[in-house]
Amino acid sequence: MADKPHLLPHRIPLLIRTFAAYMGVVLRCLIYLVLSGIVFPACSQERKRIWDHKLIKRFVSPEKDTTRSAGFVVLPALGYAQETGLEFGVAGVYNFYLNKTDTSIRTSNLTFIGTFTTQRQTNLKLESDIWTTGNRYHYINELRFRNFPFNFYGLGNETAAQDEDVVLMQLIRVRLEGERELTTNYYGGLNLAFERYTFADKESGGIFDRMQPYGQDGGYHLMFGISQLYDTRNRNTYTTRGHYARAKYAYSPGFGGGSNFQGSLFDLDLRSFFPFTSELTLGLNAHYKTSFGSRVPFYVYRELGGDMMMRGYYAGRYRDRSLIAAQSELRYRFHPRLGVAAFAGAGSTYHSGLSNARFVPSFGGGIRYFFDLEHQSSIRLEYGIGEKRPGEKRQGGFYLSLSEAF
Repeated sequence: MADKPHLLPHRIPLLIRTFAAYMGVVLRCLIYLVLSGIVFPACSQERKRIWDHKLIKRFVSPEKDTTRSAGFVVLPALGYAQETGLEFGVAGVYNFYLNKTDTSIRTSNLTFIGTFTTQRQTNLKLESDIWTTGNRYHYINELRFRNFPFNFYGLGNETAAQDEDVVLMQLIRVRLEGERELTTNYYGGLNLAFERYTFADKESGGIFDRMQPYGQDGGYHLMFGISQLYDTRNRNTYTTRGHYARAKYAYSPGFGGGSNFQGSLFDLDLRSFFPFTSELTLGLNAHYKTSFGSRVPFYVYRELGGDMMMRGYYAGRYRDRSLIAAQSELRYRFHPRLGVAAFAGAGSTYHSGLSNARFVPSFGGGIRYFFDLEHQSSIRLEYGIGEKRPGEKRQGGFYLSLSEAF
């Protein structure tokens, strides 16, 4: 019985093959959806004119579709970096109601990202956020395969840009979460997650090699946990009124020994929304995330930055055991299809107590295009600004994202 935990690595190749096959099916389905919308209407000129009219109306008209139909949008992804070469692919979101006759049901969605590079790197992610009839059950799932480099700057909240080191990473993630309404607006749930990481420094001698962070060679872990949710938002997409508080705890027993993660993760996400007028809304958001245990590899440390919280910082520029951050966002929707937003926030990663935190600013703004009025779904184009470290240029960056930051 003592060696049972060591059986898990032998099942990893099967998990990889199953995951790859599943993502292949998803890709084929998405390709079919795109082609069926582009090719088949061309068979009839009259049908094409009707299709064009409906397409234009769906994406331009200020009037909401009264049929409560699903919405689907795909964006191209194109970029270039020295470590990846040319990157290309698509990102898409499919919004729908699980029960169209239920006028109180929240929007469910499927989000897909698939990009590839000329250096044979891959980033595939499929996420779902599902609400059932009466919003009684809530399911969150994620399947991800990432064979992609990232920039490693070291650990802590005072890392230097000159230490940037390109690290090759392969990640497999399966995340399953389910919650049930226990009383009005209050949910309790269970979660399960599996993650497997492998790393390699692209060029020897960088800070990744010199520092040799715990878990440098990668590892895997299986986590079990619980969640609690209190949610009074008027809608879960482009919220204008209500409150949201979600706490999540997960434990990893450390199967396999070695540097595989043995410990716990705790996340707290707080949100509040206050409407000043029908067009103007103030949103407040705070995150607290921490990791602790007897074996905590660097890859489960918390990262500051990204397109959701602390915009303006490269995700992972500051990385440590704990993260605390808060942001406010003023949203003005001057047209059913268009809006603008300004945001400001502050946050820090830290180790061994909040007294070791070093709070840095985040501020910026951007525009919104609402491609789906029925489901109030938007595309964000923003620019975020961060701090200016001594001897470095000010941190910042553009973001093109599907859905709101919170």
